[in-house]
Amino acid sequence: MLVKPHGRADLNPLLVEEAQRSDQLAKAKTLRPVTMTSRELSDLLMFGMGAYSPLEGFMNEESWRKCCTDYKTDQGLFWPIPITVSVSEDTASSISIGETVALTDEDSNIYGTLKVEEKYTIDKDLECREVYRTLDPKHPGVEKVMAQEPVNLAGSVTVLNEGIYPSTYKGLYLKPEETRAIFEKNNWSTVAAFQTRNPMHRSHEHLAKIAIEICDGLLIHQVLGALKPGDIPAEIRVAAIDALVENYFVPGTAIQAGYPIEMRYAGPREALLHALFRQNFGCSHLVVGRDHAGVGDYYGPFDAHHIFDEIPKGSLETQPLKIDIAFYSYKCGGMATGRTCPSDESQRLNISGTRLREMLGNGEPVPEEFSRPEVIEVLRRHYDA
Repeated sequence: MLVKPHGRADLNPLLVEEAQRSDQLAKAKTLRPVTMTSRELSDLLMFGMGAYSPLEGFMNEESWRKCCTDYKTDQGLFWPIPITVSVSEDTASSISIGETVALTDEDSNIYGTLKVEEKYTIDKDLECREVYRTLDPKHPGVEKVMAQEPVNLAGSVTVLNEGIYPSTYKGLYLKPEETRAIFEKNNWSTVAAFQTRNPMHRSHEHLAKIAIEICDGLLIHQVLGALKPGDIPAEIRVAAIDALVENYFVPGTAIQAGYPIEMRYAGPREALLHALFRQNFGCSHLVVGRDHAGVGDYYGPFDAHHIFDEIPKGSLETQPLKIDIAFYSYKCGGMATGRTCPSDESQRLNISGTRLREMLGNGEPVPEEFSRPEVIEVLRRHYDA
């Protein structure tokens, strides 16, 4: 039996049934528009697909504060990162409590509605210190928070539009109810999620296969939302991972899917969020490797491991698969970790997505110990284009 959705017995997708969308979109066009940032839009889409179950909408002030400091909402639900939407002071003053507003992207396309139940300002420094563990404006997550408008709107949301995702990523853009149905069809009761925003190199492959040894199956879960400048586009990553799975995984052990979140790069706190919504997708485990969801040197390599030991027991059903740094060992003749091979640094090839992008960008040869040739072939076509 698969793990239950977070905090309740069933999923809570907030996307309106297709037959009702045209009427509700027509009504939404008569409402006051509120423009969302790309991150806020990605959160709305996560609400729509049920990935943020059981939340009903954007957080009120009490939930925002408790989420930052105590990892929970005003109802006591475990939640590690605030989910909010903000507006300017002028826009906030023009909106009445109880009013329903239309939520749009920057091109004025309507994606949903929000019934405003509260308006409040936040302590941005508090959110950054607690969630990101830094106030450095160069941190991409801190930069986003500091650039937010000053007033948050809280209330329940209705999602009316999924944008480009269903058509652009047909067969890949899978909702929690869909991944759960696939797992059940495959007779998987334990499933590990492998979070990625990069093509999978040999280190990733090693971690994924450890997970397959432990669980019935693996969900390779691609980030489809906005990433950092220089990151490889989703469609290229998908093709590269398809090539890897087709050639180097046992058939029927792994599936690939994508979801619309925008990364926050919050390191340990984001690892908790990744485990939480993977529970909604039906995953019993989350692969947590080196510097999960980190950026730069803001977090220690295993901070995301440790944080799972710091939260109250029972906070999440989905558990971490904590795996040491993987490398190619010339001494042991294959992929290994510090727990499985006694090689020293001089006998190791350390593998990272950053270094892979550098080699590809500079036209350097990529050794087979670093990445599979079928994967490199896909990536070379992208970099040579």
